[in-house]
Amino acid sequence: MKKYLAEMFGTMVLVLMGCGSAIMNHGCGDMAHVLSVAMAFGLAVVAMAYTIGGISGCHINPAITLGVWLSKRMSGKDALGYVVFQFIGATLGSAILYLLVQNIDPANAPYIAEGGAMATCTGANACQEGVNVLGGFLAEVVFTFVFVLVVLGTTDEKRGAGQFAGLAIGLSLILVHIVCIPLTGTSVNPARSFGPALFEGGVALQQLWIFIVAPLAGACLSAGVWRAIK
Repeated sequence: MKKYLAEMFGTMVLVLMGCGSAIMNHGCGDMAHVLSVAMAFGLAVVAMAYTIGGISGCHINPAITLGVWLSKRMSGKDALGYVVFQFIGATLGSAILYLLVQNIDPANAPYIAEGGAMATCTGANACQEGVNVLGGFLAEVVFTFVFVLVVLGTTDEKRGAGQFAGLAIGLSLILVHIVCIPLTGTSVNPARSFGPALFEGGVALQQLWIFIVAPLAGACLSAGVWRAIK
């Protein structure tokens, strides 16, 4: 149970800090905002990797858990428990952000995002203006593939990066966000998208399937490629 609770806490922090940065920095309307949000997600992963990594491995992402399970590094029972508690943690993080936003007057806090093309008041994901559903789906598959492949490689017992794995994973998540934010707001994590979509509703909830199916598909590809090249 300690592992599951660690995953819940870690995912909650990821959503709270990552999505919170999009909300509190008035979305991702320019490169400065994109970089700040990308850094927030990446640094949250680094912080949690060195906090709960020794307890659960710090997946805090169902796509990573799927990749690890397919790589035969964990049991199906643990994988299912991880995913359930990751979704719970993401929902808790989104609930905290929602309560914070509800108690802020946007007229007196112009830095708070009120919606728009690049972010919403909950940090939810959606295909951005000019990006169709297929484009968004492909983007999430490709960037999740890259991200999970980094995770599998850096955490490999024989060929991994050891104590530097958490840093490498966090930096790769920053890189992925820099490129993918203008396309989908960047998910590469079904739980991260699930929590905010519950509170946002609308298009975010309608397109939620993209941000669940595509990252899982990308994770499957990563597991297959890593097993082939390692």
